[in-house]
Amino acid sequence: MELTVTRVTPKASPSTDKPENGIKGLKHWKQDLIAGLIVSLVSVPLSLGIAVASGAPPICGIISAIIAGLVFPFLGGAYCTISGPAAGLAPAIMVCIMALGKGDMQLGYTLVLGVITMAGCVQLILSHLKAARFSAMFPVIAVEAMLASIGLMIIAKQIPALVGHQGHAHEFFGLMAETPSNVMQANAQVLFIGVICLLILFTFGKLLNKTKLRMVPPQLIAVIVGAVLGQVFHLDSKFLINIPVDPLKHGLVMPNFVGLFSDPSLWWTVAGCVLTLTLIDGFESLATIMAVDRIDPHHRKSNPDRTLFAMGMSNICSSLAGGLTIIPGGIKSTTNILSGGKTLWANFYNACFLICYVLIAREFINMIPLAALAAILIHIGYKLCEPKKWAYAASVGKEQLFLFASTIAVTLYTDLLWGLLYGMAAKLVLAWLYSLQSTLERHHGHGPVRAKTLWLEFVKLFRNPVTVHDTQDGVHKIRFNGPVVCFNALHVQNELAKIPANCSKVKLYFAPSVGLVDHTSASNILAFQSECARMGTFDVEIIGLELLRMHSKDASCMRHAHLNGWQHRRHA
Repeated sequence: MELTVTRVTPKASPSTDKPENGIKGLKHWKQDLIAGLIVSLVSVPLSLGIAVASGAPPICGIISAIIAGLVFPFLGGAYCTISGPAAGLAPAIMVCIMALGKGDMQLGYTLVLGVITMAGCVQLILSHLKAARFSAMFPVIAVEAMLASIGLMIIAKQIPALVGHQGHAHEFFGLMAETPSNVMQANAQVLFIGVICLLILFTFGKLLNKTKLRMVPPQLIAVIVGAVLGQVFHLDSKFLINIPVDPLKHGLVMPNFVGLFSDPSLWWTVAGCVLTLTLIDGFESLATIMAVDRIDPHHRKSNPDRTLFAMGMSNICSSLAGGLTIIPGGIKSTTNILSGGKTLWANFYNACFLICYVLIAREFINMIPLAALAAILIHIGYKLCEPKKWAYAASVGKEQLFLFASTIAVTLYTDLLWGLLYGMAAKLVLAWLYSLQSTLERHHGHGPVRAKTLWLEFVKLFRNPVTVHDTQDGVHKIRFNGPVVCFNALHVQNELAKIPANCSKVKLYFAPSVGLVDHTSASNILAFQSECARMGTFDVEIIGLELLRMHSKDASCMRHAHLNGWQHRRHA
């Protein structure tokens, strides 16, 4: 049987005239200044809302965004990414504040600042060790499930602010159980403002997208409308943002390191909080810069380890000034690109505008209803866990939907760290079973399954699956001879990085001995093929992958060997 080939023909090379950061980037100051202004209008409500959702004073969100804009642009790692406080980390920070403060939110806040400082130090160490590359080993579906869990947590935690009635629960299932009673006891004016803001966020983006007003952020419209309605209804101040007249009158809030280390009963909690914030911050940062790179009109590539270093320094500086965790933001980065931002100077200008707002626009900021901020966060949460995320998980295979749903359930029942660990463990077990099944089918299932066989199949998941790589006449060949899964993705990544630049063609050959290609690896390989075509570097052929049994119609689905496919590949 003749092997079919998946082929991508390279496109024309992109322009070499690409905007650079640093002094050279100042020549784009006009575009970056305008973009920074527009981004700052989005940063205000997002930063305030994230701080409130984290259980910290609202001003902390603004401080975090300012510090990020003053630090990140000078450390680099990315090009048009806007960094600041993270909605995805808000639930984790809230849990850390409650756990460390043992119910005292003010004490917990000062303690969590110390945790953020330590998480930043860990990120500096990881960046020095070039640890960003290990992110390739985490299953795509488990990371997606973690983000969806964060989205559900954000929604649940913001419902009380949206309806104007605060319940007593703090955990997800408790919050959901209290939702009906909270809605029944809602403040009608607050709920009306929240619903109107939600309608604006869910509809205006699509409506404005086809007009000249597409540059106006829906979040800004929602905040302005919410502030106007708040004044019309004469909302009580307890339903509004409250930034003091002089937020720095009593000095900056410093991390309480003494409190962290003087109580031995907190040490395990501190270690868990540092690990959780480090992992989530790292994953979200790396995922965001990769996503932003894909929409960068100049096709520039971010440096993951440099970004991790910049995030570490930003987190240390932010926590020492009383601010929250900092990561690249997807919404603000997209706004920056759509606004014409060219370099990281847009992030710096964003910080300058935020400083001006705090100094001269405090009274207007204090007119913003908490319900409007809750609506913005609920919209963000929905984007993280919307139905199409579930539909996508189902489209790439039933086992992926199981991993996605079960990881979400475990995360909501426990916490983000345990949820992620469960997702990885469940993925490892599934990969092990499918790899074992493929091996047994190849040998017609003869003989008992011995412990040695089980162990060898397990070890294969971590070994380098590439056994041959050579270059002849401008064609580089890579032969896979073992299971290609997320747990050995680092080996595959290194092999792809070794491809000589002077090659014109790359052949990726999946030998008959390849029993399994998981969803994460299939996604990475197809993304490599697509990126080569977009950048005009190599003509990539993928040979033999199509003879593995697909778990769905999606090209990136998990594939494993079956007897007929193995025979076809062996005879080819």
